[in-house]
Amino acid sequence: MNRPQIHFLSIILLFLCELLFAQQEKLSDFYLIQRQYENLPENDAAALPLVGKLIQKAKSENNHTQLFLGYKDARYYSADPQIKLKYADSAIYVAKAIRNDSLLSSAYMSKGVVYYFYLKKYKLALNEYLKAFEKNKSNKDPYYRNKLNYHIGVVKSYIGYYKEALNNFEEGRAFFEGEIKKYQHPNLMYGNQRGYLNTIHQMIVCYRKLDDNKKADSLIAVGLAGSSKNADYKQEYSYFLKEEGIREFRNKHYGNAVKMLNNSLAELIQVNDFAWLTVSYSYLGRAKWEQGNTREAIRDFEKIDSIFVKHNFVLPEVRHIYVDLINYYADNKDSAKSLYYTRQLLKVDKILEEDFVYLSSKIHHEYDADKLLQEKDKLQRISWIRGTVYVILLFIFSFGAFYLLLRLRSRKTVIGRNSILGINLAGGTLNMEEEGAFRMRTYRKTDIGNGIVEDVLRKLSEFEANHEYLNEHIKLKSMAKSFGVNHNYLSEIIQAHRGANFHLYLCELRISYITKKLDTDKEYHKYTSDTLSKMCGISSRTNFSKVFQQINGMSFTQYLHKVKSELGSAPISVNE
Repeated sequence: MNRPQIHFLSIILLFLCELLFAQQEKLSDFYLIQRQYENLPENDAAALPLVGKLIQKAKSENNHTQLFLGYKDARYYSADPQIKLKYADSAIYVAKAIRNDSLLSSAYMSKGVVYYFYLKKYKLALNEYLKAFEKNKSNKDPYYRNKLNYHIGVVKSYIGYYKEALNNFEEGRAFFEGEIKKYQHPNLMYGNQRGYLNTIHQMIVCYRKLDDNKKADSLIAVGLAGSSKNADYKQEYSYFLKEEGIREFRNKHYGNAVKMLNNSLAELIQVNDFAWLTVSYSYLGRAKWEQGNTREAIRDFEKIDSIFVKHNFVLPEVRHIYVDLINYYADNKDSAKSLYYTRQLLKVDKILEEDFVYLSSKIHHEYDADKLLQEKDKLQRISWIRGTVYVILLFIFSFGAFYLLLRLRSRKTVIGRNSILGINLAGGTLNMEEEGAFRMRTYRKTDIGNGIVEDVLRKLSEFEANHEYLNEHIKLKSMAKSFGVNHNYLSEIIQAHRGANFHLYLCELRISYITKKLDTDKEYHKYTSDTLSKMCGISSRTNFSKVFQQINGMSFTQYLHKVKSELGSAPISVNE
């Protein structure tokens, strides 16, 4: 090789080296900024000025990868969920601009996590997860894949698909358990350990719901051991304290249950995990109730409603507290609060029904085909459930159309309210008691002996046939005493076989009685709502009017005018 050639190659080599070192210098500049905040906790606003500096540097240098990472960091350290969503959208925009599916999938999942954890908007979260799943086909990163499967498993668990959710969690547990045994960078170790602990927590919830207490208890012990000695995992530790409290409650160790559940509250409040906070309050209240501290229990239950009012979110497993609140205030003659919690219960049921129909359809229609093929048996079960739901909904809509047509022709009276169509996650089924009477009833299983149940049902039939419910002094405890049965048993049997709590059961009987009289006896058209309320056993005209409208779908005055026009009665002034 001659001297000119050697000289030329030397110049090229020096040029390449300069480019290489210049690039390393640029990358190190970003790293020097990032390492100043990378150890700060999530939602710590102290990191944001440095993150902003990194974002501006990435923009000025047109470095899309660093800009994407900057927006993800800004989402992570911002405390306000709405600000988190804005930064998540910015990361999505950058990933789309550079057409990087791996980054885009990651950005979609990050946005879904904001909807899930901070806002508990499961519908919006699932939309983002499914977008992430679609863009993740080429991503071979097992950590990312298992993290995404975990979040989809959480949605399945929320809508009651516990066995299917466990399939997601089992895969994730195996992965994270293997990773934490390796020697890794502290940040990677932290992420894998949190993934492992959160997966175990979700598995405990599923096993508890499936009544597999042996497996649930075993995992509680694992979770407590893995989180109790490290302050980095205080949030996860609070989850296991919650589950340990529930285990103690199940074993009727109410004092220990109260202690464990109380210990879980502080961190759940600190991180604003209001979903699991309601579960802790629920079991805390139930444990205090069993201890005889009824007023404290009611305060815990009312905290759950306050969270529902603020966030418009509720987990299916705390729904029962509304039934308890309704019965408590009805027994204590506080009709205003009893009516309030009845309305709240209707709102809760509506939200749960809408979430179930949307999420169950979405998660199985848009889940990746390759993933579904690996779970053939699961797909068959899902297909059957989905088909059944569609058939039921088709039947309901068809029946409704037919009924409206029949009504227009025959001008027959409709009794009842037409309101909720859907599936109740707490075990509800659609019940049609009478012509046109639609109500989503919630039937619960009962472990009470058949002999007691049959005896109570016989007495209930007599109670209804003899119109004993017209007595305004009827209370759950007095009725149970006359039936010769524990009042808790009576309440449980009414819920299981009439599909309503005691208060709602009485209201429906009373309003149904008056409605039938209005439909068939013109003499009743002369009475005011005040008179009719006393006749059917409802304590006040105001309560009568509110309950009448809730059950019949229109006010007493509107209904009376309608009936008069159908029966040909002369118009009569009504004082409501």
